[in-house]
Amino acid sequence: MRIKVAFFDDDKIYLQRLSAALNSRFADKLEIYSFSSSDVVISEIIKNKINVLIAGENVDVDIDSLPGSCGFAYLVTASGVDKLKGQKTICRFQKAEMIFKEILAIYSENVSDNISIKFEGDGKASIISFVSASGGVGASTAAAACAKRIARAGKKVLYLNLEQFGNTDIFFNGEGQFDFSNVIFALKSKKSGSVLKMESYVKEDPCGVCFYSSPKMALDIIELTKDDIKELISTVKMMNTYDFIVIDSDFSFSPVPLTVLKQSQCVVFVSDGSQIANDKFMRSYRSLENYDLQNNTDVTGKIALLYNKFSNKSSKVIDDGGIKVLGGMRKIENAAVESIVDTMVAEDFFNKIITKSLN
Repeated sequence: MRIKVAFFDDDKIYLQRLSAALNSRFADKLEIYSFSSSDVVISEIIKNKINVLIAGENVDVDIDSLPGSCGFAYLVTASGVDKLKGQKTICRFQKAEMIFKEILAIYSENVSDNISIKFEGDGKASIISFVSASGGVGASTAAAACAKRIARAGKKVLYLNLEQFGNTDIFFNGEGQFDFSNVIFALKSKKSGSVLKMESYVKEDPCGVCFYSSPKMALDIIELTKDDIKELISTVKMMNTYDFIVIDSDFSFSPVPLTVLKQSQCVVFVSDGSQIANDKFMRSYRSLENYDLQNNTDVTGKIALLYNKFSNKSSKVIDDGGIKVLGGMRKIENAAVESIVDTMVAEDFFNKIITKSLN
């Protein structure tokens, strides 16, 4: 089904332009109605079972006459205004995509059942997770570069940072007021409409990578359980929007990181090839082999090793024929994060990662 949204405003030209912009991008998700006369608004809302009514700040609306299932917000000129007459607001002067996301957020608050909205795609997003057995080797940078490479290939990708102290906003930026704390709250609340909420919280970087901004309080991440992770991944897949989900995760044998690995199609371990990093990787790998035997899983079968910050002087490739090595990236001195990511994006080893995730 599609969300039925009605716009009521005295600016007919604006209504025409807004309807055209939303229809051009979200015709499969929205069914749009426009009104400029107060005489028919309420009766048409009831007749057509409108889900969300967005009214201009200068028009009169008898809000008490609206059905309880109809969400409502005022369309306002000024940005940064959260409430008008005690009601939610949407700024009229922003991108159609941002207005769409705010409509989703309003609608999701009024959904009484888990009503599914049709999204493009097959719901079979491939999951690529990036982890490291030792810190400081650039696993997060590699994950961000992988997401950017996928976006450049014209595929839809969601970058999901689940590190306890990770910061997505170092790599990506986009419009929107929500962050990952909102996602965590939605998961914990167990309310209906979670798919719609998750979609409304997503931001999009100019490069095409979709993401959730990091939570303002980093420790919010530790509230997530393995069941929350399963629900999060399942919900994102239900959006039927993404071809790939790139997860940047801590590594340990606690339930949440292990759940990420088990949910992934490809697990990329990042190492700088130093003696310490190689030793930690091998100890982790052997432990995962034992875990697979005890739990009848196949995490090790998904693992591939990627070298980053590789130095000819201090780094060494692990000599083990059973471990798939994707390749490596030389150490780049005195460069900004954005520059390192852009350099890494061009590397061929990402093709191997993408291919492995699809097998």
